[in-house]
Amino acid sequence: MARKSLGSMSGIASTIARSSPQAGAKDRPARSSAPALGALQGSLSAIREIDPAQIDDWGPKDRMEAFTVVNSDDDAEGFEALKDSIRDGGQQVPILVRRAPIEGRYEVIYGRRRLQACRDLGLKVRANVQDLDDAAALLAKGLENAARRNLSFYEKARFAAVIQVAGHDTKTTRQVLGLTASGLSHLTKVTDNVPDDVGDVIGAAPKSGRPKWTALADAFIAKKVTASTALAILKKIDPQSTSDERLDRLLKEIARRGARPAQIRESTPVDGVTVKSGRGAVSVSISKAGANAAFGKWLDDNIDEIIKEQYRAFTTVNDAD
Repeated sequence: MARKSLGSMSGIASTIARSSPQAGAKDRPARSSAPALGALQGSLSAIREIDPAQIDDWGPKDRMEAFTVVNSDDDAEGFEALKDSIRDGGQQVPILVRRAPIEGRYEVIYGRRRLQACRDLGLKVRANVQDLDDAAALLAKGLENAARRNLSFYEKARFAAVIQVAGHDTKTTRQVLGLTASGLSHLTKVTDNVPDDVGDVIGAAPKSGRPKWTALADAFIAKKVTASTALAILKKIDPQSTSDERLDRLLKEIARRGARPAQIRESTPVDGVTVKSGRGAVSVSISKAGANAAFGKWLDDNIDEIIKEQYRAFTTVNDAD
């Protein structure tokens, strides 16, 4: 499987570089305000060969991982091709690691497949060693993965959110993803209003662009759907369906439910008492003023017992069967 070299990422690297301090940068510790310059460009002096046994996995499994992964873990054919390439021609692209809290150990930021291939082959792995905090490591991992394939609209939206959470401003976010101001605004509208857990269940939806995701965001804004309702709808969809199909089904179901008439019925059985009956609830309004003020007060004082008595009568007639 063909893989791009770090050199092909110069556009992203230069974007980060322009936001980085230039003079004396190599003498300064890594900062989250400009985290990925060293990680993406990497000086030759930072490249070294490391025993894979000294390298541990890094960090919690963040939600962004599923949206920027290049190859799935079960992509056996691609992994075997990678091993063959390293066996025959050596490891051409270094992985990125940082020093672990334990002396002499490292944590892999990206390049897990290359690391595993070297483990399997019994080879030392070429690694770019950088001092990165968690935010910088997360951004570097995302940038490297995003550069290896085209992201869908929703993947871009989630990636943009992660970049900004890591401490970068909107200008840098736009440059990294090649966005206009309005383009970033569309992405932000989706991530601000579509709950992450709903997006996780839907997936990347590679064939679905801005209109569908914006329509879903608008549905949440207008309170036509809640997170729990959306998840309940998605749970009923065939698990073998694609992410694009899940998004389509969710939008259609929201539209179908929204098209139903309100069907609110209102009645006044006696003066001063109004009963409203809707799809999901019944409400009673009791007036304590006017001709039936005394009745309203009595009803207010006795409403609990009246409801209990009627409930007992209901359960007597309507048993468990």
